[in-house]
Amino acid sequence: MSTTMKDRVNQLTPRQREVVRLVSLGCTMDEAAAILKLSPSTVDNHRARAMKILGADKAAIVTRLAIKHRISPLTDQLTAAEKRKSGRKQDGWN
Repeated sequence: MSTTMKDRVNQLTPRQREVVRLVSLGCTMDEAAAILKLSPSTVDNHRARAMKILGADKAAIVTRLAIKHRISPLTDQLTAAEKRKSGRKQDGWN
């Protein structure tokens, strides 16, 4: 029985979905870790597991899937609190 991409997306844990969203917004592992109050290696583990579930080997593919499956809407941006936690300024990307 083959799984659809929708089934794969539904297999993601809430934390994996958060990490996928932040990756799709261009956050580095260090920025995502600061936002989620986790270590960068923990964030990287969540990212790697999510990418395996999704069958994606590049961040660009993860971004495309995040937008397509509404993990991160096309108009999504980091919140003010997320920017503060990550140390980002308004940089045109998010």
